[in-house]
Amino acid sequence: MQQTLPTSGTYVCHGVTWATGDPRLLLAPLPGGPLVYAAIMNQRLGYQVSGADRWCTGRYRFAGALQVEAVACPGRAQAEQSGQCSRCSGQDDFRFAHQFHQGGHAPKALTTYMAQQHWLYLATFADGTTKVGTAAEPRKLSRLNEQGAVVATYLTKSADGRAVRFLEDALTHRLGLPQSVRAAAKLQALAELRDLSSARAAHEKDLARAVQALADMSVPAVLEPWAPPGEGDLLRTAGTDRTRYPHDPRDGEHGFGVLSCAGSQVLASIDGDDELRYLLDLGALKGRRIILGPFTSPGTAVQSALF
Repeated sequence: MQQTLPTSGTYVCHGVTWATGDPRLLLAPLPGGPLVYAAIMNQRLGYQVSGADRWCTGRYRFAGALQVEAVACPGRAQAEQSGQCSRCSGQDDFRFAHQFHQGGHAPKALTTYMAQQHWLYLATFADGTTKVGTAAEPRKLSRLNEQGAVVATYLTKSADGRAVRFLEDALTHRLGLPQSVRAAAKLQALAELRDLSSARAAHEKDLARAVQALADMSVPAVLEPWAPPGEGDLLRTAGTDRTRYPHDPRDGEHGFGVLSCAGSQVLASIDGDDELRYLLDLGALKGRRIILGPFTSPGTAVQSALF
């Protein structure tokens, strides 16, 4: 496994993963080869985006009975639907997981995977928005780490993936809690972060509602707090000077040092600018071809969001 960020080469970017316990860019080298898990914390990332096309980000396959792993597209083909080419989409048994509890098609490997224990959680973001989600036991920590939340709680443990998804749908139906939050909304909330008190208050309110809803369904609550990874501490620190990165990370040349990471959102410093810290979402690079090298960002004449 690659431990540091490569300084050269062309890759299809699969986005940011926390599967290794820390945030890493997941990269598929061109023209071929295994995926690279490249560490980004406290490192300089310089890249140039190669064209505007979207490229296949491969698929997931089952690694034994209880885990899944990412696999690069063997042909590095252009993306069609859901960020995949037709070949990878057709071989991706994990894509049926979201409809598993509704009685849809379920390959044998998926049925075995979904039979293990799963967790139901609430995650609240910097603007106080709370979502409900699920994670299989091996993904209990990494699943929440990749969300980019500021506070979260594991609500209960279910015997299997079918049961936990029924609970997830029930909380969405009863309480109006979404099951996803847009990356753009997460980034904007971090840009406007003044203090964590409102997000924590919102989380406690939604947590109480969720516990009551579970009790009404005769489901016991566990209420295990999520421990946020230290890599995101600076991003979650209210009052830290930051402003939105003023360029589209999906186009042109960029160069910055990664200071903090929450989910796929990063706080970065730009060469020659010691005053401001910039917020951007590295998840926006998913499906893009990037060339790594000694590239630099364009000029950044902007004001701090907290000025």
